Amino acid sequence: MPDSTQRFSDRVENYIRYRPGYPAELIAILQTKTGLNPQSIVADVGSGTGISTAVLLPYAGQVLAVEPNESMRRAAETLLAAKPNFRSVNAAAESTTLADASVDMITVGQAFHWFEPTKTRREFARILKPGGWVALIWNERLTDTTPFLQAYENLLKTKSTDYDQVNHTRIDTKLIAEFFAPVDFELFEFPNAQHFDLAGLIGRALSSSYVPNAGQPGHEVFMQGLSEIFGQHARNDRVTFEYITRLYLGQLRN
Repeated sequence: MPDSTQRFSDRVENYIRYRPGYPAELIAILQTKTGLNPQSIVADVGSGTGISTAVLLPYAGQVLAVEPNESMRRAAETLLAAKPNFRSVNAAAESTTLADASVDMITVGQAFHWFEPTKTRREFARILKPGGWVALIWNERLTDTTPFLQAYENLLKTKSTDYDQVNHTRIDTKLIAEFFAPVDFELFEFPNAQHFDLAGLIGRALSSSYVPNAGQPGHEVFMQGLSEIFGQHARNDRVTFEYITRLYLGQLRN
């Protein structure tokens, strides 16, 4: 498999414009359960273009956006540089370069499945303050609740590149439990959705690393299939991506 830290280098613009954000209920849970407050130092690891970082900045004292992909990191810096409590860190999850016991909480938005879990757990335990928290977050796209979502999932399975290999759903609750063990974690779920016209649907698809980009083998075939399912399922020139936002929240103890 190609270097996972570089998979999205040619996807940055579409990633910024078309990836889903996070529901307000997520922050409320973090405030209630972890004590997130204007003095908190948060490491947002695998921060990408800054989608999760931007959500956290109004509620934390400082957010350290840890991202190894230069294109995505620079995009976040452009978008968020004016925020005084934003700091960009060029590093990977397995070696964040942050100081020992320096952060109150670690968040991971839509990225944990790219990490090497054993090294990442060791690193997270090192940089967390005593009593600190880890929040693993995914917007999980529903695949079978509507005919459109069923057709889109089938298109990914038949016309994309390595969807089955990199799909984040290969991270299941057993692996999450192993990561947090011997401490239990809590799971919180929230509904989320995006509504797209055809241009938006194309951009959303191309934000995924397993969809053939322009100039890559299979791109035109995939785009043709995408246009066909839009034509079949759009209502009022829109289709809907439905998600469940899942938050796995816990603490680490060796």
